[in-house]
Amino acid sequence: QVQLVESGGGLVQPGGSLRLSCAASGLTSRDYVLGWFRQAPGKEREFVGNIRWNDGNTLIADSLKGRFTISRDSTRNTMSLRMYNLEPEDTAVYSCAAVRSPLGYESQAWEYEYWGQGTQVTVSS
Repeated sequence: QVQLVESGGGLVQPGGSLRLSCAASGLTSRDYVLGWFRQAPGKEREFVGNIRWNDGNTLIADSLKGRFTISRDSTRNTMSLRMYNLEPEDTAVYSCAAVRSPLGYESQAWEYEYWGQGTQVTVSS
C-alpha cells in the first residue's frame, strides 16, 4: 500500500518562496507517477504538476511554469515542490498523489490512486 505524507506548508508573504515535500512509502517499482494537486476554498482541485519516478521527467501545469518546479530524490523516495514568487492566488491545500504508471501524462485527479492528507499553503501579507 502506497502511503504519502506531505510537509512544508505554512504562511508565506507574496513574492516569497516555499518548498513542499512528499514522502512516499510502499512504492514497489519505479513505474510510478507522483503528482501535486491543490485546492483553494470554493474551487475545484487543480493539477499542479507531476514527475515520472523512473526518469525524473516532469510535467508542470502551463499556468505555473516558470514559478513551480518538481524534483525527486529516489533514494529517499521523496518528491519536492518548489514554489517561487508566490501570489495570494496560490493559497490552497496542496496534496501529493501517486499512480502506478510508466507514462507521466496523468493530470486528472481521478487518474491517481493514492493521496496524502494535504498541507496548507497560505500566501498573505
